[in-house]
Amino acid sequence: MNVIPDSPWAAAGLDAISGRVLEHLVASPSADATTVAEAAGISPREAEEALRRLERALLVVRLDGRPVRWAASPPRSSLGAVLARRRAQLATAEGILERLQEEYEAKSGPRAAHLMEVLEHEEEVSARYTQLLKQSAGEVLHLAKPPYLTGTEMSSGELGVEPGVVLRSVYETDGFTDAVSLETALHGTARGGELRLASGLPVKLVVFDRTAALLPVRSDRPEAGSLVVHSPALVEGLAALFESVWAGATPVSLESRDDWPVPGGANGPGGAGVRGLAGPDMPRVDERTREVLRLMATGLKDDSIARVLKVSRRTVQKHVTDAGNALGAKTRFQIALRAADRGWLGPEHRAGG
Repeated sequence: MNVIPDSPWAAAGLDAISGRVLEHLVASPSADATTVAEAAGISPREAEEALRRLERALLVVRLDGRPVRWAASPPRSSLGAVLARRRAQLATAEGILERLQEEYEAKSGPRAAHLMEVLEHEEEVSARYTQLLKQSAGEVLHLAKPPYLTGTEMSSGELGVEPGVVLRSVYETDGFTDAVSLETALHGTARGGELRLASGLPVKLVVFDRTAALLPVRSDRPEAGSLVVHSPALVEGLAALFESVWAGATPVSLESRDDWPVPGGANGPGGAGVRGLAGPDMPRVDERTREVLRLMATGLKDDSIARVLKVSRRTVQKHVTDAGNALGAKTRFQIALRAADRGWLGPEHRAGG
C-alpha cells in the first residue's frame, strides 16, 4: 500500500485514496464502485482497488447484488482495531530500538557517545543543525561570532525556526559588519526573534530547547568540526552561559525605519537633526537617534550602523554630530558616555550601571 506520509490517514496505515473512499462510505448506507469513484474524484479502477484494500483491513464489507455494493463497517470498532494493531507494532519497534541501543552502548565502551556527537565535516554540521532546528518546539538560543564557515546553513543565516519557536540571538559586535551577519539577523528577527549585540563573545553556540547544543570544536577554526552536546548538565551550563551574555548585551531592532522622521525636522531637510534636544533639564531624543547612539555605543562603525538601520552613512554621521552638539561632546566616546548618563540609551547603558 502506497501510504503518503502527509496524509491524515497515514497513522492508520491507509493511503489518501482509501481514506477518501472510506469517508464517502461512512456517510452513505452503501454505494457501488462507480458511485464511489465519482464521489472521491478517482477512476473506477482506483475505486475498486481502494475498496479491496479497505475490505482486507476489515473497514468495509461487500454486499450481495449486481452491481456489487459496499458499506462501511462501524468506524469505532473497525478503525479502532486497526489503530490498536498499529500501536502494538509501534511498541514492538520501540522495544527493538531499546535493545539495539543497549547493544550499541555495550560495544561502544565508556565513551558515552549518546551524550556527545562529533561532526567532522561541513556537510554533517549543516545537516545536523537543520535537523535540530526543525525538531525545536520552544526556543533556540544563538551566539554568533566570526570566523564563519561558508556554505553551511548555520553560517549563511538561514535560521528558519518553526512558527511558535522563540529565537534569541546575540551577535559579536566586531563581526556584525558584513552582509552575511546582517542577513542572518534579518531572517531571524523577521520571524519574531530578538537580537542583541555584545563584544567579546566567549564561543559560537546554538542551544535547542535546552536539550541539545551545537558548538565548534575550535572557535578559531570552524572547519575543524563541531560538537552536538546532549548531556543535560552540559546543555544547562551552556544555556546559563547564553543567559549571562544576553543579560549584558545591547538590544537592537532591525525593523523598518520608514516611519521615522528624516534628519532635519519634520520630514524635511534643513532643521534640527535631533528632535527635542534643546533644554538641559528634560532632554529628549527621537527614536532614530537613540538607535544610532545605541549601535555606536556597542562599537559598530558608521557603515555598519547605516546597513543595520537601512539609512545612508551620511545620515548616521548627521545624527551623531547633532547629538554631540546637543550634549556638548566632541568625541564619539564623550557622546556615548553623556548619552548614557542622560538615559538616552536605556538602563543597560546608564553611566555607572
